[in-house]
Amino acid sequence: MGNSALIVIDMINSYDHPDADLLVPSVRSALPQIGRLIDRARSERVPVVYANDNFGQWRSHHGEIIETALGGSNAELVEPVLPDQDSLFVVKARHSIFYETPLSYLLSQLEAGHVVLCGQVTEQCVLYSALDAHIRHLRVTVPRDAVAHIHGDLADAALRMMERNMGAAVLDAGDVSF
Repeated sequence: MGNSALIVIDMINSYDHPDADLLVPSVRSALPQIGRLIDRARSERVPVVYANDNFGQWRSHHGEIIETALGGSNAELVEPVLPDQDSLFVVKARHSIFYETPLSYLLSQLEAGHVVLCGQVTEQCVLYSALDAHIRHLRVTVPRDAVAHIHGDLADAALRMMERNMGAAVLDAGDVSF
């Protein structure tokens, strides 16, 4: 399983939650790099998988999640990273992209042994997803400039933990190899 997959975490977001004011500036900073990673993955025919919260809407599907996000007050943060017709979409309910989702099976079907994690939130969903990828024996890359945080100090600590404790490659988005 030597293939790679780009996992875009929680970027389809209405930003209608208590930490949004703290998160949005970091998203604005990471957004160009996330967009470039998505474009690069698509051009290199690397699967792009969106793993996204359903925001407690248990009857929702990815189309409704996208519609809700585009109807939010920060649609300009969603539009540049929208899924295309070839993108894959996994709905999640908790922090990890793997918890109670079909992502492990999907990655095995793609023969992906390497995941590149981008999106939000560094010190929450990205961190827990990196750990779950590591315990599944996947190679993990986290581009530090393509993840967004709520608390910068916790994000820095999370990136160090991913690198040191999980063996993740933590580097700039421009240095990512799929």
